[in-house]
Formats: sequence, C-alpha cells, structure tokens
Amino acid sequence: MSLEIVEMKKQALSENDRWQAVSQRDASADGQFVFAVRTTGIYCRPSCSSKAALRRNVAFYDSALEAETAGYRPCKRCKPEENDPSRKHSEMIAAACRMIEQAEEPPSLEDLARHAGISRFYFHRLFKEITGITPKAYAAACRAARVRGELERGASVTGAIFDAGYNASSRFYEESDGRLGMRPTQFRDGGRDARIAFAVAESSLGPVLVAATERGVCAIDFGDDPDALVKNLQDRFPKADLVGGEPDFEQTVAAVIAQVEAPQSDFDLPLDIRGTAFQQKVWAALRAIPAGTTVSYSEVARDIGKPSAVRAVAQACGANRIAVAIPCHRVVRTDGALSGYRWGVERKRELLKREARS
Repeated sequence: MSLEIVEMKKQALSENDRWQAVSQRDASADGQFVFAVRTTGIYCRPSCSSKAALRRNVAFYDSALEAETAGYRPCKRCKPEENDPSRKHSEMIAAACRMIEQAEEPPSLEDLARHAGISRFYFHRLFKEITGITPKAYAAACRAARVRGELERGASVTGAIFDAGYNASSRFYEESDGRLGMRPTQFRDGGRDARIAFAVAESSLGPVLVAATERGVCAIDFGDDPDALVKNLQDRFPKADLVGGEPDFEQTVAAVIAQVEAPQSDFDLPLDIRGTAFQQKVWAALRAIPAGTTVSYSEVARDIGKPSAVRAVAQACGANRIAVAIPCHRVVRTDGALSGYRWGVERKRELLKREARS
C-alpha cells in the first residue's frame, strides 16, 4: 500500500469511526491510527486485546510518534510502535533534511521527492507537516546557519554569503535582519555598534534579566546568579553596546516584574521577536493563550494548522528566549503533566499557580 493511500485513509476516519474500530478490535485499522488512554498514560493499536477503556478517557493520534510526543508510552502487549508508518515518514524526511544540509546548492523539490520515492506534491505536504516549514524554507534556514557559522569564525561577509550557497549577496541581505537579528557585519563582530539596554532585577522567582533593542524587549531571562545572566548576554553579543542602569529602562523592567508577580492576560510592552516563520507562528499562538489556562503541544499544533508538527512546536517553545511575555509555560503535555522549561519546571509550576489565582 502506498504512503499516499495510507494518508488518505487516515484522513477519511472520523473519531466515531476510530472508536468503533477500537471497540471491535479491528485489526484492519492497525497502522492507520493509535489510541491512548489518559488514565494509564499508554497508547495501543486499535486491535489491542487489553481491557477496554471508557470512551471519555480515550484520545486518538495519527501515529505512534505523535502519541509519544504527547507523553504516552507504548503498550507492551500490542507494541504499537513497531511498523509505524509515521516512523517511516520521519526517517524519510530526516534523510531529506540531511540531503538539503549537505548540498552545496539547495536541491529542487523534484530531486527531493524522487530521492524519497514519492510524488512531489505528497513529499512537500509531508515535509511541511513533520518539520513545520517547507523544504524551501528549511534550505534557507540551513544557508543562513552556514553564514552565521562563517561569520562567527571571522570570515568576510561576502565570503560567508557565497560559501553558504547564495548566488547573489542581495538575496541574503534581503532576509539578514530577520535571520541574524542585526546587520551581518554586526553579527560577525559580536554585535558591534548594536545598542542593547539591559538590567537585572530581583523577583520572587529569582533574578531576572531584561534586555531590549530599539524595537522592543528581546530577552527576559530567569536565573539563580545575576552575574551569570549578564555574562550570558555578553557572550551572545561580546561587542554590542550593552547599556545598563538607564532611568527610562527602569519602567520596562518594572513592567516585566509586575507581570511575573501578578500575571495579567496581556503583555503590553513591544517585543523584538526574531526567529523562523514557523517559530514566530508558534509564538504568536502562545501569546493568544489566556492567562490561567493551559494547552497541550498537540493543541498548539492544531491551532496553527499543522497537527502533525507536534515535535516542531515543542522545539519552538524551547527556542523561546522571552519568558512570560511569550508564555511557553502555558503549554503542557496532553496528560496535563509539566514538561521541560528553559527556566526550570518549578518556575513554570509557580507561574501557572499565580495565573490560576489571578
């Protein structure tokens, strides 16, 4: 059976169809989806002979990989993770990513699809579902990463651009501000001439570093040691003009501390948000989550129209450097358990408690 047919069957099954297949232990539905039981934290094949679960405790996932990303463990009896089509999909796309990363020139969509052994249309859709971005966007991100690496090693800007595979420097300059967060020469020189205002303040969750460019807040960083927070900022931009203790900036810091101590539904300060198009889409979705509520990574993926990109959503949450203002602490596992948090799970738990109270 081709991958395209398997995918069509998945889309054709409603939740009622899936529940009926589980109730009847229909082996013909194996490989089309898995079901997870919230009370046990385990997911199974539709044909599993384990004790039947109550409908209200059952959640359906298109693949074993998606269920595991949501925090469920595979059933030891039916072993749903074996021969999972989604794993084949993931391996296929991982191979395509390596092909893009290693190529001097970005491979065409036709070449990538031919190498994967599927149609161009289906490859494009599958790549976007799994990674959250298109093959073209992934290739652009890889090239930008090469430029960053060359610039960090002190290469000339022109040399770094052409070594990364850009045919014309103008193409890179068009997108450099969003990719690097500053001009290429500034990035190469450790942020030379870039002006970043910052301050470290005390909060009930420990020291907080707040930094901002002329565009808005670019970092809200929790830690245990104020000096370590400042050093981390200096390491990122060793030659930037880091300005501390400005009276006008005190208001910005006070607003951040107020948000930490008494969370509100909205964060009114302007933000300087830099990231890939997919990351910005995820971060925008996070900012739409009301204070006092939580959602799962799967729900965020569905909200942005990428239901299969659960892992990519989790990675985007982990890449967030602006705590509280981009509230990645409001995203939890499907079973409600707290997952990893850049600034510590205990801080995440306390932030959620405060929002629930307010």
